[in-house]
Amino acid sequence: MRLELDYGRSGLEVELPDDRLAGVLQTRDAQPLDDPQDAIRHALQNPTGSAPLVELARGKASACVVICDITRPVPNQQILPEILATLSEAGVPQDQTTILIATGLHRPNEGDELVELVGEQIAANYRCENHHGKVLEEHTFLGTTERGVPAWIDSRYLDAELKITTGLIEPHLMAGYSGGRKLICPGLAALETVKIWHGPDFLEHPKADQGFLDGNPVHEENTRIARMAGCDFIVNVTLDKQRRVTSVVAGDMEQAFLEGVAFIEQHVKAPLPEPVDVVVTSSAGYPLDTTFYQAVKGLTGALPVVKQGGTIVIAASLAEGIGSPEFQSLFTENASLEEFMERILGQDYFVMDQWQLEELAKVRRKAKVKFVTDGLPAETINGLFVESSPSVERAVADSLAEYGPQAQVAVIPQGPYVLPTVEHLAS
Repeated sequence: MRLELDYGRSGLEVELPDDRLAGVLQTRDAQPLDDPQDAIRHALQNPTGSAPLVELARGKASACVVICDITRPVPNQQILPEILATLSEAGVPQDQTTILIATGLHRPNEGDELVELVGEQIAANYRCENHHGKVLEEHTFLGTTERGVPAWIDSRYLDAELKITTGLIEPHLMAGYSGGRKLICPGLAALETVKIWHGPDFLEHPKADQGFLDGNPVHEENTRIARMAGCDFIVNVTLDKQRRVTSVVAGDMEQAFLEGVAFIEQHVKAPLPEPVDVVVTSSAGYPLDTTFYQAVKGLTGALPVVKQGGTIVIAASLAEGIGSPEFQSLFTENASLEEFMERILGQDYFVMDQWQLEELAKVRRKAKVKFVTDGLPAETINGLFVESSPSVERAVADSLAEYGPQAQVAVIPQGPYVLPTVEHLAS
């Protein structure tokens, strides 16, 4: 069978043996909205759990509108014009409106990337700024949570009289689902906050996983921190396989977010009757597969449907390489994943971005990983605790030969945008 995996900007066609294919796990089709901007406008006027945005904005002297960074395919150029027009209608001064990019601890988005994010007109006429998670003095301390997380949030956001966040709701490897509260923590949080919230005490919890909100300490804690920071209004969307808007939710940070989660859950779950020996997946293509750091999300997403001791084959472009310098240093400082885990569980070792290597360690405890990319040479890939393969076809053939004639393959073309599950069929 010939299939296309989400890979870079153009996709990657692969040929897999029909007789070994257990299933192709994809999101269920949701009708894309005929007029997304009209739907956004309607949501601003008829929000969930909140007064209309125009009413909230009246009399406010300043506003901060938070957007995701370049690693998320949020349709900002459809969302922002409606929000900004509403703020203008309400009398919020344009020169006191800041568009703040919730980079978390990612690099800033400037120049052509900024234009790609917000469009030329907004980039030219509004103050568009990046969050700098490693610059503590740009944050305000809000207190320490009961779980011991110091809450440091970007002062520009806290100082604004009107606080609005935007985003995309999709499965998330730690927080259950993205969107909602995640734009504030980690999006606008300082390293001092994230390193505790993304520490082993949170991430090793069995419910700190995609698809889980109830009982997930990562979700519960960043919701708590977002409440401490305050949020007047959110606008979140869901997307289909072609990244067309399928729903819009707006209003109260928690109520509207849960409304969006309820919608997306109907479409992202993809069942298999039992785990398989080999799972072929992606990291959802551009912009999510530009680094090895981000591509780990494709690996964790496949875990529910791969057998213990099985193999995950992933294709990701890695157009920007491995990730941050700190993340790269983890591979030279630790001879093995076992050594790394021993160090972080001992709580006397910390390197920024270590949480993503901790997620890779979860993957490797269950499965082998074969990595296909044209972004990094094989010798570099082989130094990242995974195995390089020249093609998806070769990786699958080698794995099937290893597991024998009864071995089967499942494919997840969209990687972490799909929530694979094992659902035993009734006899």
